[in-house]
Amino acid sequence: MTERRYDPTTDEWVTFATHRQNRTYKPADFCPLCPTLPGEEPTEVPYRSFEVVTFDNLFPSFSPDPPAPEIEASELYPVAPTNGRCEVVVYSDDHSATFSDLDSDRVRMIVDVWADRTSILGSDPKISYVMPFENKGETVGTTLSHPHGQIYGYPDVPPRPLRELDAAQAHHRRTGRCVHCEVVAAELADGRRVVAVGGGWVAWVPFWARFPYEVHIAPETHRDSLPDLDDAERDGLAATLATVTRTYDRLWDFSLPYVMAFHQKPCDGDPRWDALGHVHVELSPPHRAADRLKYLAGSELAGGAFVTDVAPELAAAQLRAARPRR
Repeated sequence: MTERRYDPTTDEWVTFATHRQNRTYKPADFCPLCPTLPGEEPTEVPYRSFEVVTFDNLFPSFSPDPPAPEIEASELYPVAPTNGRCEVVVYSDDHSATFSDLDSDRVRMIVDVWADRTSILGSDPKISYVMPFENKGETVGTTLSHPHGQIYGYPDVPPRPLRELDAAQAHHRRTGRCVHCEVVAAELADGRRVVAVGGGWVAWVPFWARFPYEVHIAPETHRDSLPDLDDAERDGLAATLATVTRTYDRLWDFSLPYVMAFHQKPCDGDPRWDALGHVHVELSPPHRAADRLKYLAGSELAGGAFVTDVAPELAAAQLRAARPRR
């Protein structure tokens, strides 16, 4: 079964993709993302070596030509097909590497891939929002340990980016300014929560951080989306991503799990979002200490109200202290 069902109590869509229950799960002696070697079982990458590859997910949540929903819709319960795209981005042919191990040229190449795929997927009239993301580590649910991320092309704007855009629109109506531009300027002026600055980008622990060591990365100059970035800005983004992910690994001297996601302007052509989408990266590690996790429980899951254990100013100071020195 693959279909989208509407929740009239929250004005949100939920996707059902029951075939994903049988996707590859923590294989012990075979990696489908490694290169295909002579005489060995073929993987999903038909090359002996590679730098970066992208391909359609074999177990997609959304697809270009999905089947019709199996259940009948009603006025109260609309149902829709799962139009969209789900792609895999494999960062390296080195199975043991992580994003933080990649050299600057490789990270820069991945930035170009994210931007190019955003343009290509976003040109599909059935796709409203493109989000590159990475789930790193078993703690956040990764089932394949090979370094990789994903790109989803959604049929509508997902709830969290939509809420950000609505807030940006309300702020713009009140002030005539971009809320993310104002946040970046405020963080630079204050300095206490800043983790790294360089190449036209700022990395900081948000004033409102939901996760104790959450870091946001945004350009100092307003840019709507990844394809809008020029070469110098892409260089700066690559360098900042490398700095932040390496800082995470140095914080407690182990490879820190996280969810990394790009938020950018929707591609649905809706004029409401003009000048409101300020591209930025959100990194959310689940750890609140080296040996303790930040679990989402009653208040967070049931109420959507986050309670955070570490002050953003302290978290930023610890991250600055762990930042690699050039």
